[in-house]
Amino acid sequence: MLSLPGTASSSVVAKQECLRSCPVNAVRFGFTSLKPQQRVAVGVRCEAGSQKVGFLGRLGRVIKEKAKSDIQLLFSGFSKTRENLAVVDELLTYWNLDESENILDELEEALLVSDFGPKTAMKIVDNLRKDILAGRLKSGPQIKESLKKNIVKLLTEKVSSTELQLGTSRPAVLMIVGVNGGGKTTTIGKLANRFNKEGVKVLMAAGDTFRAAAGEQLEVWAQRTGSEIVMPEAAKARPAAVLSQAVRRGVDEGFDIVLCDTSGRLHTNYNLMEELRGCKRAIGKALPNAPNEVLLVLDGTTGLNMLPQAREFNQVVGVTGFILTKLDGTARGGCVVSVVDELSIPVKFVGIGEGLNDLQPFDAESFVNALFP
Repeated sequence: MLSLPGTASSSVVAKQECLRSCPVNAVRFGFTSLKPQQRVAVGVRCEAGSQKVGFLGRLGRVIKEKAKSDIQLLFSGFSKTRENLAVVDELLTYWNLDESENILDELEEALLVSDFGPKTAMKIVDNLRKDILAGRLKSGPQIKESLKKNIVKLLTEKVSSTELQLGTSRPAVLMIVGVNGGGKTTTIGKLANRFNKEGVKVLMAAGDTFRAAAGEQLEVWAQRTGSEIVMPEAAKARPAAVLSQAVRRGVDEGFDIVLCDTSGRLHTNYNLMEELRGCKRAIGKALPNAPNEVLLVLDGTTGLNMLPQAREFNQVVGVTGFILTKLDGTARGGCVVSVVDELSIPVKFVGIGEGLNDLQPFDAESFVNALFP
């Protein structure tokens, strides 16, 4: 780590020296606030390698690491799903080779009840069956450990990093999409809270111009989290215009992150989905290569019913990550595994409560340990 002096000018010199000596895709740096008029880059680190990390890569890593320290919060948030899966421990306690087929059938049923989905549950159980028949698993504890490893593999094998990918220049633009009632606006408020805790300058865009009082609700979140906000200038302003204006302001005023709210819409409504496509296009015109992330908010209480929504939104706007909400109120937490396994798109955050801090960065191992302690 390169330790930088405290002045703005020396920080810039040090950063430029580091940039000259390292490949572009091997430089990681984040932003913090010294004073409002002295916002400088700090925490520059040069490292060899080809992994592509943006200027807010440090922030993505910090938020991800905090997921591991919040394991107790995650543990309590998945209590209902864990109760559904408690039968797994009972089955494996009395496991013996002669009864393995019956036990595996009951294990598959337990996974299905928790909405792991037929394809995903079958895949997990088939892998366990192969290892048992090959003599690699000989006891209940070994089978449970293998079960957990199989689930972690499904959550990580086919997806890119669960960290936010925030680009190489500011502002990073996050576009939040989803159906009605999924919790998009509240999620944006909680994301802003996360970012502000790390000293990040956040701008919100009230792009939900359809729902009554949506802008006012987001304005309350902006005040609550110390963020700025761009509101529609007219009663029936086009959402694309609002988002474009916000992104341009983000560029002009040096914001670190722009959070773009959008109207909730049914994934089956062609016209509304085309409007969403237009919103993304407008963001890209205001800032090339934006948005950095298109995050689809999915209501965890819908279980596997979220899959058609996710497929359609991904086809229209290219979803880069999921935020699964309301998982504390459902026993269907297995849908987290199914949606990743079937669509190969990472889960970035999970909502496990109504509190301001209850939007948790997703970590596969912590999630599996919360389901199978």
